[in-house]
Order: sequence, then C-alpha cells, then structure tokens
Amino acid sequence: MNKKQSIELINILRETYPDATCSLDFTTPFELVVAVMLSAQCTDERVNKTTPQLFKECKTIEDFANIDIKRLEELIHPCGFYKNKAKNIKLCAKQVLEKYNGEVPHAMEELTSLAGVGRKSANVILLEVFGIAEGIAVDTHAKRISNLIGLSKEKTPEKIEQDLLKIFPKDVLKDVNHLFVWHGRNTCVARNPKCDNCTIKDFCNYYKKSKKL
Repeated sequence: MNKKQSIELINILRETYPDATCSLDFTTPFELVVAVMLSAQCTDERVNKTTPQLFKECKTIEDFANIDIKRLEELIHPCGFYKNKAKNIKLCAKQVLEKYNGEVPHAMEELTSLAGVGRKSANVILLEVFGIAEGIAVDTHAKRISNLIGLSKEKTPEKIEQDLLKIFPKDVLKDVNHLFVWHGRNTCVARNPKCDNCTIKDFCNYYKKSKKL
C-alpha cells in the first residue's frame, strides 16, 4: 500500500467512525497510566466499570504508592491478572514519585522504564495525555486488521508497528489506533468479520481472497 492509498483508507475510516477516540476514562495523566495497565487482557468497558471506585480511593500518585496491596488487588480484581497489575501499579507510582518528581514523563524511553508500561501503553499515554504521536499502539484490533488487510505479515506488536510506520504518514498516526479499535469492535470483529458492511474492504487482502473462493 502506498502513501496515497493509506491516507485514503484513513479518511474513509474517519468518515465511518467520526467519534473514534480513546475509550478509557481518566482525568489525570497517572489515572490513564493505571487504566492502560488494567486494560491488558481486559476490555476497556470492564476497566471503566472498575476505575471509578479505584480513582475515588486513590486521588493522587501518592495514594497509589501507599495503598495496601490487598485492597488494591480487591479493587482491580475484575480486570484479571490483578496480583501482577497491583504490584506494577504500586511500583510505577513509586517510580514516578522518586524518579520524575511526581510527573508522568512524556518520552518513550522514560515511560517504558516504568513498571507495567510497555511500548504499546507508552504510545497510548503519549498520545492521549501529551498529544504526541510518534508511534502506533498495536492492540489486538490493530494486529488483526493489519494482518487481514495485508499491512503487515508480522505477529508481534513491535514488528507490526514498524510496518505501519512505513505505510502511514506522520500526520495521520494520531488517528490510526482509535480508528482500528473502533473498526475492530464494530466491523472487523475477531469471529466472522462483517466484510459486506466494511467500508475499507476494497483495500483488504482477506476480503479479496474470500470473494475468489
């Protein structure tokens, strides 16, 4: 896919999903850090049902650092993998306080040095908090769509992201993940994708192959 086609694809998705934005609820940078951690192997909908009580009890980064680990596990239990997530949340809060004076950093290298924050999470934080789009957060939706359309044959998020960065110009990067997430939830679903209703099917290798069968 050349640059012109990639821009056309994104423009079609923008028209299809004009309200595509981040689905996680947050009011502070660190709340998003926590929400993104909780979203691993969990739906954003479930996270948004879990965080109101959590954020009510933990209003500051200090609160996250000091909360009793058992209480934190109890609060985030619905999001799964709660023991590991609780440990990472507390450690991350302490790192932000000790290394960055209580301010969530806004550089990829610094963010990925935090407990529980990988490149995908860092991309989300950079975009949603700081308006910085230097990469693309490759979640399950972005991975599936990239593979089906033929944007990447890779299987790991890191390698898929590198393929996407070669295809999409920098000025559309801020929209790619949002649009892929919404498209993945509404049309290009994991089981039985709704190809006939897809607005970008003319770009899709999977659709073209299925029509030949």
